[in-house]
Amino acid sequence: MNVYVRAGLGTLALAALGGGAWYAYDQASTQAIRSVSFSGDTARVAPADLERLAATVMALPAKDATLTAVRDAAKRVAWVREATARRRFPSGIEVRLEAYQPFARWTEGRLVTAQGEIFSAAYDGKLPRFSGPEGSAGEIAREYPALAAALAPLASPIAELKLSARGAWEVALDSGLVLELGRGDRIPRIERFVAAWPQISRDAAPKYADLRYPNGFALKRARDPNDALVKPPAARKPARLTKTP
Repeated sequence: MNVYVRAGLGTLALAALGGGAWYAYDQASTQAIRSVSFSGDTARVAPADLERLAATVMALPAKDATLTAVRDAAKRVAWVREATARRRFPSGIEVRLEAYQPFARWTEGRLVTAQGEIFSAAYDGKLPRFSGPEGSAGEIAREYPALAAALAPLASPIAELKLSARGAWEVALDSGLVLELGRGDRIPRIERFVAAWPQISRDAAPKYADLRYPNGFALKRARDPNDALVKPPAARKPARLTKTP
């Protein structure tokens, strides 16, 4: 057989195979979804939420059951940060999930990741609380590790980290100690305070420390609960004079 004829037949065969494969894919991609499987970070997502997501996906009309539509539906589920979807021939689909990793609590019951992403999900674990102006979650999350490391010698983790609208920082520790850090030189101020802590806490640990002074601190100690509240003596009424007959 002529070599050109053989080459032509080979090309036709490849085209036929390719056309068949495309037809099979096109048919599969327009089939109604009858089964849904999940992979990836499924541990954080409630089983009930996965069941509802599967039911939602399988209820999609065949023409609307695109991979994009499935991905978008998955991203609306609590804890799901990102999702990908792919068809499983002939009528199945696999959804791979990427979950958020909680780093701290944010305002209005929301959570925040180490990258400053804010999301809503139920979580009972212990986390520090962040608060600040709108859009500041990322800055606070980036600042947290350095502050936590500098405060480590105080042996009390950060309970709350605040950033004011003017850019001033405040830290509250689990011990109840509140530290006013101000807007600049935060780490040097903390280091100076930590170095003086053994002497500061020798008698009674303070509950508040303002570290914004260049060469010292302003401390406020809690009142000893055993101290009796001394009330001033009641004013004596003037004696009444009585007349004798």
